[in-house]
Amino acid sequence: MPKTNNLHPYSDRQAFERLLLLIATFIHHPGIGCPDRIGNNSQSAHESLESVQAKVYEVAQQYNISLTKYSIPTLRKDLVTLRKYGLLEKRIYRWGYFLGTGVMSFKDLQVALNALNSMAKYQRSPQAIRIYQELEKKLRGKQILESTDYLYPVRSQIDRAIIYTDLDEMLDIKKNRHNLYHCLEQVETAIAIGQAITIYRYTDPYSQKIGYLQVFPLQLIYHDIAWYLLYEYVDNGHLEIERIDRFTDQIQFVNQPRGTDLQKSSLTVAMNLFKKGWGLFLGEPSEQTKEIAGTLEYIQIKIRFFPPVIAFIEEGEKRHISQVIDRSGKPDYIDYNISLPPRSVNEFCRWVHQFAHNAQVLEPQSLRDRFRSTALKLAALYKVSE
Repeated sequence: MPKTNNLHPYSDRQAFERLLLLIATFIHHPGIGCPDRIGNNSQSAHESLESVQAKVYEVAQQYNISLTKYSIPTLRKDLVTLRKYGLLEKRIYRWGYFLGTGVMSFKDLQVALNALNSMAKYQRSPQAIRIYQELEKKLRGKQILESTDYLYPVRSQIDRAIIYTDLDEMLDIKKNRHNLYHCLEQVETAIAIGQAITIYRYTDPYSQKIGYLQVFPLQLIYHDIAWYLLYEYVDNGHLEIERIDRFTDQIQFVNQPRGTDLQKSSLTVAMNLFKKGWGLFLGEPSEQTKEIAGTLEYIQIKIRFFPPVIAFIEEGEKRHISQVIDRSGKPDYIDYNISLPPRSVNEFCRWVHQFAHNAQVLEPQSLRDRFRSTALKLAALYKVSE
């Protein structure tokens, strides 16, 4: 009887080195094999493989390894092998190949690390703190990172949280607040699958809303001074946002998950409200329903700004999607025109107030009267103080 050939297909040295070079290519050049335009035809797929082929030759030359002719059919066979051993997933890589979670280059990793570092240091995101600390330990062992300062914070976002968010920090200084930060993992899980939850709001300095809420959590948002939770009420679909620390550490899952499609749909509606409004308040239920339906009448506001804040106002070219800046009065003044839903007027006014001695409300008359009354009260207050 003829002897059975038990040799592995890659027992040949050249075949083995070729496979290792392909793996090295995907590690050091994640995303390779992504042509500028990807189509569904075979020509696009062939061009994708040609770019991988060329990069493998380049890597071989870099490491001074002799690579004989590497045909496209052979490359396809090697890709099948990587899928067989779980190094590549069994799917189509339309936007380039990468191994496991290695989806970015070292340069892109630096940008991601900067963002994580900022969230950990200033926004005090517990999850970001944990992930950054783990990555820092792992990457410190790589000479390439130490020699090229990949951990140097080139970019940062220094908006600082004014409340305690890190559970370890609370424990160390005995400042345990027993709020929803203790349950963020459950909240994030609920967000990802569209799971309704019951939570308890124990404080709200503006509306005094206190009690149990049954909601679909949609997103965690950092804004200005704190982390907020965007959610949708289960019973009426009303969208609302509230600071995370204003909820207790009580959470309970409700019913079956509704899935990510409905989550994304609600999130899109909420983001559209953010875009058209000013600030975080999304409106009361009746007003919000009209706004979403497109039947709500917006308020046309005109503010006249004087030196020296003119330059600052003009710099904000994308401050709001509806803004129009009339510069015909320069250099004496500019007129800032904006269309806002009624829900956003209070937050917009707080923004204008910081320029109070260099700003004059022209329209509408009701808002003009409001600012005038505030100015008179302020003047009277200081007159009494004298």
